[in-house]
Amino acid sequence: MRQAIQNLEESKIREVANAGMGRSDVLAFWFGESDEVTPDFIRQAAIESLQKGETFYAHNLGLPELREAVAAYASALHPRVTSDRIAITSGGVNALMLAVQALVDAGDEVVAVTPVWPNLTAQPLIMGARLKTVALKPVNGAWTLDLQALLDAITPATKLLIVNAPNNPTGWTLSRAEQQTILEHCRKTGTWILADEVYERLYYEPTANGCAPSFLDVAAPDDRLVVAHSFSKSFLMTGWRLGWLVMPPAMTPQMGKLVEFNTSCASVFTQRAAIAALQRTDEVTPRVVAHLKQCRDTLVPLLQALPEVRLQPAKGGMYAFFQLEGHADSLAVAKRLVAEAGLGLAPGNAFAPEAQGWLRWCFASKDLARLGQGVDRLKAWLAAQAR
Repeated sequence: MRQAIQNLEESKIREVANAGMGRSDVLAFWFGESDEVTPDFIRQAAIESLQKGETFYAHNLGLPELREAVAAYASALHPRVTSDRIAITSGGVNALMLAVQALVDAGDEVVAVTPVWPNLTAQPLIMGARLKTVALKPVNGAWTLDLQALLDAITPATKLLIVNAPNNPTGWTLSRAEQQTILEHCRKTGTWILADEVYERLYYEPTANGCAPSFLDVAAPDDRLVVAHSFSKSFLMTGWRLGWLVMPPAMTPQMGKLVEFNTSCASVFTQRAAIAALQRTDEVTPRVVAHLKQCRDTLVPLLQALPEVRLQPAKGGMYAFFQLEGHADSLAVAKRLVAEAGLGLAPGNAFAPEAQGWLRWCFASKDLARLGQGVDRLKAWLAAQAR
């Protein structure tokens, strides 16, 4: 086994979840997914595809009609994106890994903004890259970027910058001006940007296009930019494992080769479901976003009322990321909350060392009362520690 693989840390989120899975008394908020089932019309499109016998291989880059639909969807939100820039992938995770495989050689320098979902820092390490991190800083419960520190970290030796905004777990989001500054700097250094924008529609600030600022808004088609997306969050399709990449047109045929050697292709019936989702996105995504905002606005004040909690509402994403004063070991606290309070949260140090003492709560709950029940359990547990 390669040493780089042996050196990978196991997921601390999974470590906590494994301690509580199978327990009916645990309120689980540890994974980044809604507890709402995929809309029926999307499921029916997959069923119809299977009934037609569409159980064979597809094009490496995805069904042409899905690539066209994704391009139209992206073009409705951003400057025009053409289908020759689109690759359909077997999930957002697969999209990100394909991008890293395409761009990073062993020994290359990769810069990542943290805290961040641990897959994004593990993927360059799998490729044997040298990883540098630039940490967001918490200010009164909200995480902020020192833009100059990031620019200073990106030099001509930097092959790839990885940035996730809106961010999992913090909810931090780049402004369009910051994206423009970063892009111009990376043009000078020759650095590629991998932008994980899977949460772009889960954005709660008023915007003209109904989504968070995107690098696609400021970049030219041939810039060294790859943007990763997923059907998981905005379309309630986490278990379907379907995503896409937007890249320079010259890169797309090469990405098709790489898809062949990874998964060969995404399954046809899931792609049919995705086409249905895109055709009726206005029936799904706005409702999902409105409900998630309601979830956020229900949970955050309840948490803020606890004296031990430091928290600001996230601008984007589906998480409340909060500091729990007096409880420095996030993993130990998360495990104790499962065992002693029946409450399942993700430990902050799963996302970066600087997030030690923080906890992530996925607020994507169909039942708002369930969020209140979770806070009651946390409150009772904290009171028990004070006795």
